Amino acid sequence: MAPVFTRPTLATGVRLRHDKVRDQTVLLFPEGALVLNDTAIEVLELCDGERTLDDIAAVLSERYDGADVKDDVAELLGGIGERGLVVDADA
Repeated sequence: MAPVFTRPTLATGVRLRHDKVRDQTVLLFPEGALVLNDTAIEVLELCDGERTLDDIAAVLSERYDGADVKDDVAELLGGIGERGLVVDADA
């Protein structure tokens, strides 16, 4: 079962970086790197441990003409969270 987050943040040792070789943003972690699509990058950039899932969804909804993105954001974070790359700041 995928984790549920109140205030998602990147796990210790995990960071978003622009990879000059690949010329794209990747999620770096001790065991490797995860290539992300543009939407995943937008979500993870908002995961600062302060914003709630609702806050993140609201920001993205505004960017995408009011689209309801909360379930998509929760699913993305759950999948990345299963790998231990995103954690809940409230935990």
